[in-house]
Amino acid sequence: MCALVALAFLVPLGLSLRDEVRDEALADAARRGALVTGALAVSTEPAAVRRAVEASGDDPATRPVVHGLGGAEPAGRAADADLERARDGKRSVLVDVNGGVLRLDPVVLDDRVAVVETFVPADELDDGAGGTWLLLAAVAVALVGAAVIVVDRVAARAVDSTRGLVRAALAVGDGDLGVRVEPSGPRELAEAGYAFNRMADRLVTARTDERELVADLSHRLRTPLTVLRLDAEGLDSDDTSVGSFTPAELDRRRTIRRIRQAIVTLEGEIDVLIKTTRKAITHEAGPAECDVSEVVRDRMVFWAALAGDQNRPHRVIGAQLRIPAPVPRAELAAALDAVIGNVFRYTPQGTAFEVAVSRRDGYVAIRIDDAGPGIANPDRALRRGASDQGSTGLGLDIAKRVALQANGSVSIDRARLGGASVVMLLADPEATPRQVNRFGLVGRMTREAREQKTGGRRWPGRRS
Repeated sequence: MCALVALAFLVPLGLSLRDEVRDEALADAARRGALVTGALAVSTEPAAVRRAVEASGDDPATRPVVHGLGGAEPAGRAADADLERARDGKRSVLVDVNGGVLRLDPVVLDDRVAVVETFVPADELDDGAGGTWLLLAAVAVALVGAAVIVVDRVAARAVDSTRGLVRAALAVGDGDLGVRVEPSGPRELAEAGYAFNRMADRLVTARTDERELVADLSHRLRTPLTVLRLDAEGLDSDDTSVGSFTPAELDRRRTIRRIRQAIVTLEGEIDVLIKTTRKAITHEAGPAECDVSEVVRDRMVFWAALAGDQNRPHRVIGAQLRIPAPVPRAELAAALDAVIGNVFRYTPQGTAFEVAVSRRDGYVAIRIDDAGPGIANPDRALRRGASDQGSTGLGLDIAKRVALQANGSVSIDRARLGGASVVMLLADPEATPRQVNRFGLVGRMTREAREQKTGGRRWPGRRS
């Protein structure tokens, strides 16, 4: 294609240059012939005509020849028919002859018409044509070579951009939503790269929103599910192994057992759903930050409804101002739900509780106090799979893992309300780095929260 374009441009240019050289040679012949025709218009004396002919050029072969002055005809190259045609037409005539071109210029004298013959050699007509064609051929080769190099570079950039876009598309198709392309190449491919990056960002946002929606719906289900579990625990015993029962009573107890088993199964499924979505959000979104106060207020809106049904006095302290923490929002919400859910699960109805948020010494502290029986063995309660209440201990383990993720810790102490006090410490991302004993902070918070001294971190038995 490049060669065709070069030929289409250079061939007409070469022909035009050749015609220009020919026209210049013929114009020079017309100038030399005009010198002689001007002298004939003044005088037809042989001596004057001879002087004019000699003045027209140095080369005798190309000097003009005058026909029709009488006397002996000079030797020329023009045929008689061509001379007669010039005389009859009374206009200049170009005639091709062997070795060049003749220009015949008629001159009207008193009683006759003379013809001035001017010869133009073929080498003057094509003077420099060979060099011109060689130059044009060299230009054509250079243009084609440059075009090939430029097209090759442009094509290479386009191919590289296309391959990068294909690799990124295949990676996204395989589930890697973190891949991005560097827009490059032609404008259209660069725009396609920018569009691909926007699409990938939208996919990440949509998936994260979907995960957060599922996690939020799971959190919302905890409140009515806890109500169902507490109501189910208030039903009669479902034991059918001891005693004799009527068919109706036996069927009623079996129904109660199925209800309780269904609630336990549903609680396990919701826990798995929350745990799975939290892991997916953390893996896709990477390190995140949330507002502790906003999360506490949001979760207490849901738990407050259940607390009202059970006549549980409750309050939130210190959650008015923004307090950042280096954990994803879904993670912190799950930890709060786990700890507050334990309060509802393992304390009697009507037991008061409170949630407090504070910020000091490079840490953010979340304290959940209750007025229940407390925890007899705090160390055992913080170990996964161990509990004094007959459960898996998963709730406190979730809180512990979230705190460790934020370079913090979880501790259990006696609450000012008389029951258990679970304190989650999270590193403050806006605090000036300093060496602080975080357990000392827990102790100070606990001492400040107590209205009276209780005498230690552990106690021998549950409060009645």
